[in-house]
Amino acid sequence: MHTFLHRLTQTNPKAVGFAYGALFVASFGFLYLGTLTELTTDWSTNPNFSHGYLVPLISGFLVWRDKERLRALPVTPWNLGLAVLGGGLLLFWVGTIGAELFVMRCSMLITLAGVILFCLGRQWARALAVPLCYLMFMIPLPTIIWNKIAFPLQLMAASGAAQALSLLGVPVFREGNVLQLATTTLEVVDACSGLRSLMSLLALGAAFAFLSSLSPWKKWVLFLSSVPIAVLVNVVRLTTTGLLAVYVSPETAKGTMHDLSGLVAFGGALFFLYFVNQCLDR
Repeated sequence: MHTFLHRLTQTNPKAVGFAYGALFVASFGFLYLGTLTELTTDWSTNPNFSHGYLVPLISGFLVWRDKERLRALPVTPWNLGLAVLGGGLLLFWVGTIGAELFVMRCSMLITLAGVILFCLGRQWARALAVPLCYLMFMIPLPTIIWNKIAFPLQLMAASGAAQALSLLGVPVFREGNVLQLATTTLEVVDACSGLRSLMSLLALGAAFAFLSSLSPWKKWVLFLSSVPIAVLVNVVRLTTTGLLAVYVSPETAKGTMHDLSGLVAFGGALFFLYFVNQCLDR
């Protein structure tokens, strides 16, 4: 098989590459059409993963950015890629039998990795490893995992906001994820846990770190800084909401102002991420 593919690529590599691409797209679409449809539905209906639409675009940009280096790579099909491909298909079958969407969606990436290894070789797989792994950010976490992360973040955000409000002279009593103020009660619900902005910021931080000119260890520092930045910005957002509720009116803590504060907070998080990048660059 390896010799046959090698001879084909030597004879007419462009035609063979186009045939491989057309065959793969048709087969992948046929197998994963339902999974992809449900995935895009989640992006549309679940605000926690609305950033999913951007992830394939960013991954495609990462591939396009290295197009010259990829063109120079030799096509050396690797037969053991079939084992990876088979593993991805097996995982898809297990996920289908168990009706486990997360497993089915992860199997897409393993199947894609197997196709790259079998058709293009290990050098291509190494070159495309980052764009391929980046696609993990488009897959929503299982609810059981999401809840185990979100609730501790809710408590952390509520505790941080309560301490900040106390330092600013605002009387506040915290009970779990509920803040009792003089004029109103603020509940730090799942949407206010900061996990939503954390997931989006991690996805953008990963792309930012990869595209930066920093050394490898600094890239990791930049990427991981997304976590404390997201937590800190969310605490500032909740503290500001509490101040507005006390000194302006309780209504300012809800509705349009609440949604707008989320956008402002995320913009602030992006600024801090850029600031960290500048500090590391110097």
